[in-house]
Amino acid sequence: MSCNASVIVRAAFPVGADSLSSAMAAITKAGGEVGGMDTVRSTRDAITRDVVVLGTDDRHCDEMVSTLRGIPGIEVLDVTNGIFRAHEGGMLTMRSRVPVRSRDDLSMAYTPGVARVCMAIHDDPDRAWDLTIKGNSVMVISDGSALVGQGDLGPLASLPVLEGLSLFMRELAGVDAFPLPIDLDDHTAMADVVVKISSVFAGVHIADIAAPGCFALKDALASALDIPVLHGDAEGTAAALLAGVLNGLRVTGRTIGDTTICVAGPGPGPTAFGRLAEAAGAREVRMAHSDEAVHDLVRGADVYVGASAPGSLGREDVAAMAADPVVFALSMPGPDLDPADAGGVAVFGTGRPDLPNQVNSTLAFPGMWRGLLDVRATALSDHAVMAAAHAIAGVVAEEGAMAADYVVPSVFSTRLVPLVSSAVAEASRQAGCARLAIP
Repeated sequence: MSCNASVIVRAAFPVGADSLSSAMAAITKAGGEVGGMDTVRSTRDAITRDVVVLGTDDRHCDEMVSTLRGIPGIEVLDVTNGIFRAHEGGMLTMRSRVPVRSRDDLSMAYTPGVARVCMAIHDDPDRAWDLTIKGNSVMVISDGSALVGQGDLGPLASLPVLEGLSLFMRELAGVDAFPLPIDLDDHTAMADVVVKISSVFAGVHIADIAAPGCFALKDALASALDIPVLHGDAEGTAAALLAGVLNGLRVTGRTIGDTTICVAGPGPGPTAFGRLAEAAGAREVRMAHSDEAVHDLVRGADVYVGASAPGSLGREDVAAMAADPVVFALSMPGPDLDPADAGGVAVFGTGRPDLPNQVNSTLAFPGMWRGLLDVRATALSDHAVMAAAHAIAGVVAEEGAMAADYVVPSVFSTRLVPLVSSAVAEASRQAGCARLAIP
């Protein structure tokens, strides 16, 4: 069961009757699960409870709600989709860091005291890093043209995704990220807008923008700004993928210098991974830009990495690969290789949370941003992306639990962000992209 298919049923249950146990039994018999239960209110005659019902899909949840409505004595008062409940009011808010409880507080936070801070920044612009929110702020942008596997849904529909990315940065790495959907379909114009509003930010995070426009936007921003521009779907995904490949090869007794890698799909993740794999010293990297080319280029390959199309890789393709192949199939909503056809694969990873070795950019970008901000980086270097990949791989090695079904760490590993951030900070310093020494 998954919280992606869940409803919260508010219902009144008669006091002293067995209706609650009947409801639990009915949900279980229908193939569902009860994810939790809270008491809302109680009276002499009835107890109102919120029951979280987990199903396989929305239709299954609807069927279980209908079953509950049919149980004598139970009054279903309201049904709320669990996902929509989590997003009500948005997932972010703004909080102040200093109190305003007296006239002195007001005078220091605003007029007349703030004038001194304004003049300090006017005289030395670098002081904005210390005296404002700038030093810990990242702009998260999208036009919604390639939105979480759903296609072009537009900039406003991208807002929940951008909120989610901002939430991860805040909760996992202490970064103040702010979502900014941009209602432009011209990437030159989009770059111009971002540059004009960038003064308050220490970095720009690009998300869910369709290729090839995303590449043009990244290049334009990187050349125009003196702050890092990180494309989460590109560098973030590539770093996580390389970590999985490095550990997958270790599990099967190989190193990247001895391997041939087939990379499929025109998207940012595979494209960036191909470049990163070459830089990491892969013996050969074969780029397959069409589903038809995959079947030829995967022959004899030790590794397949792709986000091509669901089912674009088959059992016969796996059989044609080198012995003990490593496969990361990230296509959504279904992976390139169906898990049922992965029997001959030594290490198998996807983008799905219900299977081992889930790979996505969240493994990389929170820690990458923490490291970049800690040294006030002027740019994101290839060296820093490579360092992030090795650090992610190192989390698993440090835990001593590496196995075929565990080659990438959990995003909730307490070691992940510290290791990645310190590696990225040091790599940025070595690349000459750091304003500050390593903290």
